[in-house]
Amino acid sequence: MRLADERGSAVAEFAMVAALLVALVLSVIQLSLAMHVRATLADAAAEGARHASLVGSDASAGVERARVLITTAVGPDFAHDVTASTATVAGIDSIRIRVAAPLPVLGFVGPTALEVSGHAPIESLG
Repeated sequence: MRLADERGSAVAEFAMVAALLVALVLSVIQLSLAMHVRATLADAAAEGARHASLVGSDASAGVERARVLITTAVGPDFAHDVTASTATVAGIDSIRIRVAAPLPVLGFVGPTALEVSGHAPIESLG
């Protein structure tokens, strides 16, 4: 015999489980977005460093190349803090492009907590 006070419990259970599943799916999507932004910024920094290290090029050309790639892929809000410097990696003079951008926590909004860099050896003619 079924108790009268159990009516509607399936609906309530469905609502609770559905809310948990929606939260889980949205969390996975947000994590995927954050990983995509990080990979895109790292690739743009590396490409900017390679561009700046070419013979006849300079650091400002690498910074501009990284900014163009970032703006095209994820938007201009992520391309504000792009800098270039020289570094010595494994005894080789290299150019370093550093990108600091917001870590997307809610959509594309978040604190500036993501920093990636790319290195490339500086080419010379002789």
